[in-house]
Amino acid sequence: MNPSEETVHQMAERLVPGYVDRFSFVQVEDSIDFFEVSSEGKRVVVKGNNANSMAVGLNHYLKNYCGVTVSWYADDPVEYPSIMPAVEEPVRVEACVKERFFLNYCTFGYTMPWWKWEDWERFIDWMALNGVTMPLATTGQEAVWQKVWRSYGLTDEQIRSYFTGPAHLAWHRMNNIDGFDGPLPQGWIDSQVELQKKILQRERAFDMKPVLSAFSGHIPPQLKDIYPEARITRIKGWAGFPEENLCHFLSPTDSLYFRIQKKYLEEQEALFGTDHIYGVDLFNEVEAPSWDPETLADMSRCVYESIAATDHDAVWLQMGWMFYYDRKHWTPENIKAYLTAVPPGRVVLLDYYLENTLVWKHTESFYGQPYILCYLGNFGGNTRLSGHFRQTSERIDDTFQNGGNNCTGIGSTLEGFGVNQFMFEYVLDRAWNTGISDNEWIDRLADRRTGKADDSARKVWRSLCDSIYIGGSFSSQAPLSIARPCLEGFWHWTAIHNVKYDNAVLTRIWKSLLEVRSERDTYLFDVVNIGTQALGNHFALLRDSFTAAYRQGDREKAVSLASQMMELLDDIDALAACHPQFSLKNWLDDAGSLASSPEEEAYYRRNARRIISTWGEDCNIRDYGARQWSGFVSSYCAPRWRMFFDEIIECMDTGKEYDQEAFFERCREFEDGWVEEEKEISYKKPLCPIDLSEKLLEKYLL
Repeated sequence: MNPSEETVHQMAERLVPGYVDRFSFVQVEDSIDFFEVSSEGKRVVVKGNNANSMAVGLNHYLKNYCGVTVSWYADDPVEYPSIMPAVEEPVRVEACVKERFFLNYCTFGYTMPWWKWEDWERFIDWMALNGVTMPLATTGQEAVWQKVWRSYGLTDEQIRSYFTGPAHLAWHRMNNIDGFDGPLPQGWIDSQVELQKKILQRERAFDMKPVLSAFSGHIPPQLKDIYPEARITRIKGWAGFPEENLCHFLSPTDSLYFRIQKKYLEEQEALFGTDHIYGVDLFNEVEAPSWDPETLADMSRCVYESIAATDHDAVWLQMGWMFYYDRKHWTPENIKAYLTAVPPGRVVLLDYYLENTLVWKHTESFYGQPYILCYLGNFGGNTRLSGHFRQTSERIDDTFQNGGNNCTGIGSTLEGFGVNQFMFEYVLDRAWNTGISDNEWIDRLADRRTGKADDSARKVWRSLCDSIYIGGSFSSQAPLSIARPCLEGFWHWTAIHNVKYDNAVLTRIWKSLLEVRSERDTYLFDVVNIGTQALGNHFALLRDSFTAAYRQGDREKAVSLASQMMELLDDIDALAACHPQFSLKNWLDDAGSLASSPEEEAYYRRNARRIISTWGEDCNIRDYGARQWSGFVSSYCAPRWRMFFDEIIECMDTGKEYDQEAFFERCREFEDGWVEEEKEISYKKPLCPIDLSEKLLEKYLL
């Protein structure tokens, strides 16, 4: 076997060891990405032009012939039948786009901050199986910056205090915040270097081109004192963080920018090599120093020239999120000036959020520069049953047909992993001309999730795709049960609980799924995932009834509803405990396991608690990353609701007016205390999710 064949063979050995000796992987030279799957005697032969294509071919066989789902999580089992099915007729499939992008800077904060190599190894396998060619690869860059800033005279204490805590590094890397929850431990910086080397080696073995970073202009504040004449401005603000956490920005038109860029790229290549693709995002959710189109063009041109001066083969990759997020400033004139200042083909845009806006339609297909169509699908790691399956399909078709030949790829920019893995796999599948219709794809998905071809299971998944997955994801979509309590609606935009479907429909789907019966882990996950969503939706209905009882002065009914809601929160926590993907304990234990001392362990666990609760201190994105997890519901969410109910009942008893702002301040004190001081949490033991679900259905929804 050559190296590419060996790479795929070793992956098969990791994932389906019972089959591995019956596979033959054969690399065939071709100018396009393709795979072929066929049976030769008792062997299944997978051919492809490189390791990446052969991996997709392996996945095509596992999904469509063996009914296998490979999770992106290392702890999830890969379940496959004992008999290896034959391929009756050879199948050849070609890619319809050259590139397949995956990840988001935020994913490194909401999902990956505590990952070890075994987590990355499974995830890289998942990316290879799904044909990803351009993974974002930001791990370990703090070590590079440490070398750079040392060379400019900064001390390690200054540098580590400039960085944020581990879970917040994504927003430091995106020029949003400095220093929050720092200083970053040196042990973290050093360990991430070795981890990144393993990540890049494996991704490159699968013929991926990891997207490394380049200098975006974000500098430590001390540089302003060292270079007082440099064109340095302070970012005006981000998410309500105080001035001490705001970033300093060095204009790309300044000669110092070019010197720092050169130093960074040289140090990075020495540590990690290069695939000549660099992610640089100057103004992600922050204002540019000037909105003059000529100035924007100058800055864009200088960014590219500064990278190309060190790497003549450089391609600049940019998020297109800012063109959607700040439409007031990113007018067609400004976007055109900014993009066309870079030589054709030397900047690639991510059309970031296809389920909401196709930016290519408003920018003459990005004014001719290549772009990759991306499905976002998840905000904060808490987006539940969300996504518009049919609309996503239609928009991919529309882009392939009408988006211009400069649409070079497809991918995803999800903020967090978790509940909707199938949607991201569907999007990546669309990069290949499989000939599988959407309805057939759904049926095969149902077969994989339950481990059998079952008409009832297929009906469940058709209903999910046609009746539940009917609204695009938005920020920040979460059940009311995990939001800060309030009398009506939602208290803040970070936890919006409205859904596009009738919860009675989801209840019927949950009931039908329970009737299918399967022992597969994927099936049990679906039972918990759908069930906790249905119960979370029901919680919002009870809250509205509680509010009505309060306003009508019906104390008895209010007390009864409060009791029901507290019991429901306890039951949601119990159901979430039935699958390890919904576990606060795992999240915290993973964080603590990276520590080299008790003090460091406490720090990592505190940082892990913060990102999923208060997020910051004085910021305005509390609850943005909250999760309906076992342990989190019981220790963080339920106590807030208990405080709320007690406050409202007291108001009814005393006749005083409910003071929402005063209550929110008490909530804040509780939330901050939950983050700062780890209290013992009583985690529920996992029960049979099917049996528990049947009881909860009968108890609340039927």
